Amino acid sequence: MKWIVKLILKLLYRVEVRGLEHFHHIESSKSPALIVANHVSLLDGPLLATFLTGNITFMIDEKHTHRWYERYLLSFVKFFTVDLHSPFATKHMIEELKRGNHCMIFPEGRISTTGSLMKVYEGTAMVADHAKVAILPVFIEGAQYSKMSYLDGTRFAFTRQSWFPKITLTVLPPQRIEAPKGLKGRSKHAYLRNAIYLLMRDSSFYGATQSHNLWQAVLSSAKQYDAKNPCIEDLNGVELSRKKLILGSTILGKKLRATLQDQKRVGVLLPNVSGIAATFFALKAYGYVPAMLNFTAGIGPMKSACETAELSTIITSHKFVEVFELAPVVSALSETVEFIYLEDVRAQIGLFDKLGALLGSPKSLPGHGHTLDDEAVVLFTSGSEGAPKGVVLSNQNVVSNINQISAMVTLLPGEQLFNALPTFHSFGLTAGLLWPILKGAKVYLYPSPLHYGVIPELIYQLNVKVLFGTDTFFSGYAKKAQPYDFYSVRALVAGAEKLRPETRRLFADKFHVPMYEGYGVTETSPVLSVNTPTSFKTGTVGQFVPGVEYRLEEVPGITEGGRLFVQGPNIMKGYLMPDKPGILQPPTNGWHDTGDIVDVDEEGFVSIKGRAKRFAKIGGEMISLTAVESYINNASPEGHHVVVAVADERKGEQLILVTNDEGLSRQTVKDAAKAAEVAEIMIPKTVILVEQIPVLGTGKTNYPEVQKIADGHFKAV
Repeated sequence: MKWIVKLILKLLYRVEVRGLEHFHHIESSKSPALIVANHVSLLDGPLLATFLTGNITFMIDEKHTHRWYERYLLSFVKFFTVDLHSPFATKHMIEELKRGNHCMIFPEGRISTTGSLMKVYEGTAMVADHAKVAILPVFIEGAQYSKMSYLDGTRFAFTRQSWFPKITLTVLPPQRIEAPKGLKGRSKHAYLRNAIYLLMRDSSFYGATQSHNLWQAVLSSAKQYDAKNPCIEDLNGVELSRKKLILGSTILGKKLRATLQDQKRVGVLLPNVSGIAATFFALKAYGYVPAMLNFTAGIGPMKSACETAELSTIITSHKFVEVFELAPVVSALSETVEFIYLEDVRAQIGLFDKLGALLGSPKSLPGHGHTLDDEAVVLFTSGSEGAPKGVVLSNQNVVSNINQISAMVTLLPGEQLFNALPTFHSFGLTAGLLWPILKGAKVYLYPSPLHYGVIPELIYQLNVKVLFGTDTFFSGYAKKAQPYDFYSVRALVAGAEKLRPETRRLFADKFHVPMYEGYGVTETSPVLSVNTPTSFKTGTVGQFVPGVEYRLEEVPGITEGGRLFVQGPNIMKGYLMPDKPGILQPPTNGWHDTGDIVDVDEEGFVSIKGRAKRFAKIGGEMISLTAVESYINNASPEGHHVVVAVADERKGEQLILVTNDEGLSRQTVKDAAKAAEVAEIMIPKTVILVEQIPVLGTGKTNYPEVQKIADGHFKAV
């Protein structure tokens, strides 16, 4: 009977099993194992029982044995039922393992209604800990798109469900979970809960990773999700479905190719409108590498970026240049690069171009043949600490980071994401644009994050579910928004700069919306860590995403934490340096030096202490400028405060506070330091009042400009 069931499943669902050698290794060792898997459909049990050979006993929640079809499917497996809420639920499984039999459990305790990982129960890890056995993770992919899943047709209308989708089972290497000696009670339970969560989360990343370049990925998303439903909308009311996006990119790319010929990298100078997605994928379709230019950077940095990436052509639009008053920039750059205007290209598109795209195959285009290691996009560092560097990301980098994000944060098909972060910023490009397009959601593109009065109203009208931003932008929205504007939002994700406790508290008190802080850098595509609803710790930036390894190097004078180095599939191909244009400089041995001083606790939560360059040495002691800003922010949460250091003949350096808060003086800062119980050495010697703190287009503080203000003040004195 088992052989017949296996044959039927193989024929109907084209079942593919990867990593079966890991199960065979467990079998040959004659040691029992605890098998765990994500739970996405009623087919999961029969699939595992059929394609994993051996004597496996399933632990099933008794609630899942009431319906006739549940009992029928369970008839194909060996199982016992338990009440998952009973403290004795794990006892039977521990006994079964000690008898030498493999046991299987779904740590979520229920079939997922989101298609992704849900709540994970600690009992699974307790079983492995008590029985002293290895855990064998299995990831089930594809069954969530079958009619046997619990995805209903209303919430998941954007997901293509069928009776017989292709199903892949990925068996991952066995792991052991053991609580450290000395841990007892709640502490031990918390440790085990975190351990099994991380194991399941990482399994969802490694099991779902697909070998797609970005052009292949967008074609795959059109097959996986409803290609006719909108995936992009902008302020002009322009909507694009995945089908239209692919068709439009094919047509536009062919026209662009006539001018671009054999160029490698092409500049993109566009705001957040639907056209930027079409332009990005048009370049990807024909094998070009988009170089996303920061239009807020000014003529000097933009000219430097063009030289660094060896750009000959920039794609932009007449309307954009006019509205954003970029004519002087275009005029200055036109001396060395050629500009292509989208309006002019569209005017040349005729009926035969459209017919050719309709009749042709997008898989035949040059971009479809690019490898994972080929360049995908060039972004530029913000220049917050000097001249911007070109950051070259591969297809592997970007696609991996999208899968890493998906393993951490649930994005349901068809959900509305709002993105006002510019796509020349890696956060705005990867998480804000590509993630929703490739994972079945819809993104509303807005051209500026600074419209604090307009954006909250749009979020209300659009029923937005997920919103990205920086502390600066979120603070601005909160001051202008009505209490009900964020009623539909289930997750606010903050990154790019430190999230102040006051901002988090304001959103909790006024809007009752959770805010999750994350961390990343352009060089890591960008997301490195993020807090999630199922794994959250206040004051941290969450846990590292799956696939990232890290190490901390000691920094002289700093006793807490160390300098963070990371490696993983999302780490950049390399830098393009301003002094060596076009020459790729890869990370040393695959490790990227983030330049950040961080601390990582025993559960893997990351705390940012500051930039390595944002420390001052006063009287031989290292002082974190970020820590100084922190206690000043507590005393004056409405203001924008930046602490920098200038030379001091007697103590080496001294601290300077630059602020836009008229109520702050050296005495009030002293009082704030006293209330925070910090050392006197952490009190700025001078307070400089400015009308507005310089900010980059990404929302980050423009530290070089603030430093100039401080240096200029002392030169004037």
